[in-house]
Amino acid sequence: MSQSTFTSPARQRPADPGPDAGAPLGSGLKQRHLSMIALGGVIGAGLFVGSGAGVAAAGPSIVLAYAVSGLLVMCVMRMLGEMSAANPASGSFSVHAERAIGPWAGFTAGWMFWTLLCVGVAIEAIGAAHIMTGWFPGTPSWMWVLAFMALFCGTNLAAVKNFGEFEFWFAALKIGAIALFLGLGVLAIAGLLPGTSSPGTANLLPDGGFLPKGLDGLLVGVLASVVAYGGLETVTIAAAESEDPARGVARAVRTTMWRIAVVYVGSMLVVVTLLPWNDPAVTEQGPYAAALDRLGIPAAGEIMNAVVLIALLSAMNANVYGSSRMAYSLVSRGQGPKALGKVSGRVPRRAVLASCGFGFVTVLLSYWYPDTLFAWLLNMVGGVILVVWGFIAVSQFMLRRRLEQEAPGKLVVRMWGFPYLTWAALAGVAGVLALMAWNPDTRVQVVFTGGLTAFLAGTGFLMQRRAAARR
Repeated sequence: MSQSTFTSPARQRPADPGPDAGAPLGSGLKQRHLSMIALGGVIGAGLFVGSGAGVAAAGPSIVLAYAVSGLLVMCVMRMLGEMSAANPASGSFSVHAERAIGPWAGFTAGWMFWTLLCVGVAIEAIGAAHIMTGWFPGTPSWMWVLAFMALFCGTNLAAVKNFGEFEFWFAALKIGAIALFLGLGVLAIAGLLPGTSSPGTANLLPDGGFLPKGLDGLLVGVLASVVAYGGLETVTIAAAESEDPARGVARAVRTTMWRIAVVYVGSMLVVVTLLPWNDPAVTEQGPYAAALDRLGIPAAGEIMNAVVLIALLSAMNANVYGSSRMAYSLVSRGQGPKALGKVSGRVPRRAVLASCGFGFVTVLLSYWYPDTLFAWLLNMVGGVILVVWGFIAVSQFMLRRRLEQEAPGKLVVRMWGFPYLTWAALAGVAGVLALMAWNPDTRVQVVFTGGLTAFLAGTGFLMQRRAAARR
């Protein structure tokens, strides 16, 4: 385990394997696991449920909103893939930020992402418990939360292959569900589904046209769609524990474009073509359940509840895994409590327990202080993914030139149109943050996320200065 705390960035070289690359973690993830994690990671509960708010805000232009934000995500994932294929590390972008910008940046990006994932575990556990109490009336919500937390904590404590197997089957079910939805939707739009007639463009142009709420509605749709893309970064964390990290990352990143185009943009196009954008069912049932109900699919709502449950459990599993590996990577670089750095059976079990423990405490806060402490936590992580994307863009810009000079053979994945698209992606991230600050509904998230960023950056910088003074 590396004990070099806050090494000066000037002393680091791109050809190095990375601060945590020599960590004694397992390599139990197979290529089939990584492939399905990459495919399934793009299909989350936010897509099935949260997209309803985007449709209500933007109308048919939600398709354009998802396409615009999808282009930003493609660039971010391409940049991250370039760095991760060249230097796979369980800390992913945190390691890259440390190498490129300095230890304070790795510290900030890493612990911000860890907080985001742990809070995400709580949100997903609560959502899954809500579905279960609907199916089993009279059962307490806390019982389901505890059961799910124990399940995924236990599987992640045992071996990395358990995480991989769970995600493999979760992803297979989600992919099957979205493929079935797209297939039925396309048949209905073409007028080939029995009992339906083609809607044509009837739902795309009336009631205000393609942009019924103007540019303001489109911008709100962009904000809603950005949130749905969070979680794609986990595949680059998982790649470090695979049989062939560089090849796994390269394959996952190269398929990002069509996955986003088909799953997000394609499914949104099907929804707004089949349904009037202002149909109350879009927000009450969720756009996918409402579309299936319109097609006359029996028990459409319960079918989608099952799919959403799978998506929530998948996200829980991935977040427990990702948060534990990020914490372990930070600790292995001297940027966290040393007690969390112990590895047993090639699994960072103390980091898993700490991540699950924080997640469970967050669940309790949601019950005890829903309008104060839990609301603060939600606001603090509201813009975290955008800050992380900013670190990724800056890191890739700085590391690309070093790699070209010192280890060009490691550039098995290259960012398109470098450096122009890198700058464009960074401008896009800044633009979305500016939109959040402009929108009254998300302004508080920018303030809280900014506070968290400043606190962690300040702490990291002080630790870096102290480490430099000791040398």
